[in-house]
Amino acid sequence: MAEEPDQTAEDVQGGLTEEAKRANVLALAFGGRDDLFAAFCREIEQVVPPGTTVILRGSAVTGTRWKDGAPFDADGPGTSDLDLTLVGADALLFFKATGFFVPGVHSRPMGEDDPDIAPALVPLREKLMAIVHRPVNIQASREIVLKLRGDLLDQPYLTLLHT
Repeated sequence: MAEEPDQTAEDVQGGLTEEAKRANVLALAFGGRDDLFAAFCREIEQVVPPGTTVILRGSAVTGTRWKDGAPFDADGPGTSDLDLTLVGADALLFFKATGFFVPGVHSRPMGEDDPDIAPALVPLREKLMAIVHRPVNIQASREIVLKLRGDLLDQPYLTLLHT
C-alpha cells in the first residue's frame, strides 16, 4: 500500500493532502481500523493484474457527497458506498464491451445495479463489502482518466496500492 511515486504527503488535491485523504478513508470507511484497511487492500491485490494502480475516490476520501455536499453516511451507517477504481489497461479486461462509458478507456461502475458488466469482479466485490459492511462499486480506467480527474479537475483520490 504505497503512495503514487509522483505524489507526496505534502501534495494537495481537491484541498486535501495525502495524509488528510488517508485519515478520512480510515475513519469513515474502516472505522479507524488499520487491520480492516489492510485486509481490504490484500483482497484487491490478490485479484488485480500486475501493473494496476488501485484508487479510492468519492465521499470516503472527501468526507462529503459531490452531488449535494451531504456528509459521508448521511443516510445512516453503511449507506455511503466506496468507489474503487482499477487503473491500467489490463484492468479494463474485466469489463464486457457493454460495461463502458468510453470503450477501452473508462468503464461504468460495477455494483449492485450492473454486476453483469464485470462478472469476474463480483466475488471480489462481495469480499470487500463483507469487510466494510457497505456497498462497493468497482470500475476501471486508463491512466489518462486518472490524470484528467485528479490533476486537471482536482478531484481527490487515495492510492491504495500498485501491483
